[in-house]
Amino acid sequence: MQTWLSKFIHHQRHRFCASLVRHYREISLASRDEVWQKIVDLADVSWHPLLKSTNVPYGLVPKPGLIFQAVTRFSPIPIRFFVERVNHKQLLSIRVLAIPGVEERVTYQLESSLCGTYLLYSVTLKGWLSPIIWSFSRPYTDKVARALIEAVETTALQAVTGKRKSVNDSCFDF
Repeated sequence: MQTWLSKFIHHQRHRFCASLVRHYREISLASRDEVWQKIVDLADVSWHPLLKSTNVPYGLVPKPGLIFQAVTRFSPIPIRFFVERVNHKQLLSIRVLAIPGVEERVTYQLESSLCGTYLLYSVTLKGWLSPIIWSFSRPYTDKVARALIEAVETTALQAVTGKRKSVNDSCFDF
């Protein structure tokens, strides 16, 4: 047990610091451009399992240094986000400025292949409160990458078919 915990806990000059890193990888048949457009549309977070809304105006392209706020689905208190790094159609890195004692970094990275577009979603938590925060947020964080890909593919399907799929539609409707 002690060796397992030592992987996550670092003692630095009488400071207690825990670090958690998780990577999620999903593949999409949608194009890289479609996935990228959904990632950088910070005004539309309807697909996100944790976020309810942001104060980003529609059409704003994220640039390094952008600070914005978002409201979660569980609390009316806004959380601040800081865009750290943007590589066009490749990488978006965002730092979450929620609670003192926790440093959270979220990274979306795209890779193209013959099979489709790969989305690598990474979450890094550092700080003495990170194990507690991770225990609450992990069930929702596990769903972010899949929810993003499903939202992109649903939007792409609607654009191709020209109609919205309703609950009563079956897969055999022509």
